[in-house]
Amino acid sequence: MSAIEVGLKVILLFFVLVTIHEWGHFYFAKRAGILVREFAIGFGPKIFSYKKGETRYTLRILPIGGFVRMAGEDPEIVQVNPGQTVAIKLNKQNEVTFLYLDQLDRRSNVIMGVVEHIDLERALRISLDVDGEKVTYPIDPQAMMVTKGTETQIAPYDRQFGSKSVGKRAIAIVMGPVMNFILAIVLFFIVVIMSGVFTNVKLDSVLAGKAGEKSGLQKGDIIMSIDKQPIGDDREKLVTSIQSSAGKPMTWVIDRAGNPITLQVTPEMEAGAGKLGVVISGDRRSATLGEVFTGTYDQVVGTTIGIVTGLQKLVMLQFKLDDLGGPVRTAQVSAEFAKMGLTYLISWAATLSLYLGIFNLLPIPALDGSRLLFMGLEALRGKPIDPNRESMVHFVGFALLMLLMVAVTYNDILRLIKG
Repeated sequence: MSAIEVGLKVILLFFVLVTIHEWGHFYFAKRAGILVREFAIGFGPKIFSYKKGETRYTLRILPIGGFVRMAGEDPEIVQVNPGQTVAIKLNKQNEVTFLYLDQLDRRSNVIMGVVEHIDLERALRISLDVDGEKVTYPIDPQAMMVTKGTETQIAPYDRQFGSKSVGKRAIAIVMGPVMNFILAIVLFFIVVIMSGVFTNVKLDSVLAGKAGEKSGLQKGDIIMSIDKQPIGDDREKLVTSIQSSAGKPMTWVIDRAGNPITLQVTPEMEAGAGKLGVVISGDRRSATLGEVFTGTYDQVVGTTIGIVTGLQKLVMLQFKLDDLGGPVRTAQVSAEFAKMGLTYLISWAATLSLYLGIFNLLPIPALDGSRLLFMGLEALRGKPIDPNRESMVHFVGFALLMLLMVAVTYNDILRLIKG
């Protein structure tokens, strides 16, 4: 497989994972009647941008996530104050459709005047002093403000994020992670169908110089039992036995080319668990429909437990910097899975999607979980938290996450340089 093909598959993987997450936010925000200003994949400067309907779709240079910018979440349009000279353009119903704030002398077919009163959120009206005469016009709910060559659609209060009930806002936020969970389930379902089910547990390879080779294990060995406990097709049972037996001799019965052989196998301690230096595989057959559902459930539950366990170690600070991986390391691992084949890549994509969903639900400032926490507090208090304080919490959290991302990425690059 060429490097270009691998690179394209990795890019597609990240694009799908981020897009499905942000689409969950986008779709349910639109259903709630919220004006979505931007649907972005990536952060930083724009690479590509186009507008359809009310929303601008952008692709940005840093592939470390994405965002859906909803009206009312941040300061978003220039303030118009009484005494300011503006120009307006009307439609056939005498509603303001364009509000120009600069370059007024270059505007044609407009009415120019001094603002006496303006309400862009609730009343949607503007009063102007035009050559000494006071005139008042209604404002179209989708009117555009134009300044410095940029058009920004106004957001009446009923189109803003904060105007919706706690329930509708919570759904718009939680559906990002939920879409990742749904994608993970679908992908694991596909993996089980493609890979089938194991009929035994076989060694796909044995690494030279490792404990497995020292114990006499060879590629193609079928594991029959360990310490008189049958293994059958239970790979998890084999892995658990190896990991919990570092430095302890184990009695293995293997099938080698049809001949039963008994070996004493002793795993070595590595990264806090027993390791043999073997790759486990097995013979397969097509899965029945029931086995597909069961296998999908086992994959989702097993992967979730592994992710949660890893996050617990992260919270308890039971890790080293080398244990963490940022976008560079994730891309590197994704490339390795891409080289291994489509089934492995889909399984890895499912794992990443599940991780993205779980991680985003953590109550860390700037993540979806933190926003849901603030909404929960609002529901309990009966009134919202001070928006300025909440914004500050999210800003600080985002800054710390970016700082951690920079540190992890730096470490990833050093790891690549050192090989």
